[in-house]
Amino acid sequence: MKQIPHEMTHRLYEAILRLQTEEECDAFFEDLCTIKEVQDLSQRLWVATLLSEGKGYQEISSLTGASTATICRVNKCLIYGSGGYRTALAKEEKK
Repeated sequence: MKQIPHEMTHRLYEAILRLQTEEECDAFFEDLCTIKEVQDLSQRLWVATLLSEGKGYQEISSLTGASTATICRVNKCLIYGSGGYRTALAKEEKK
């Protein structure tokens, strides 16, 4: 698979940041992603939320339907990642 140039990733981020309403986001992600991809992304954010609340893997799996592998990956990102989940969750709390 060919490497996507960094400037294209930058353009994607800028496009997302320009969206102003939930309706605009819905339309953009409906065009950009498959339904399954949007569901998977949403599920990961839900998993991150529950992990940050101190919930256990089994409870999270029961609530979200996520596999323990997905929960483990999200947990590793929360602990060792770039801080993206934590930033998003903190901004969500401030709402």
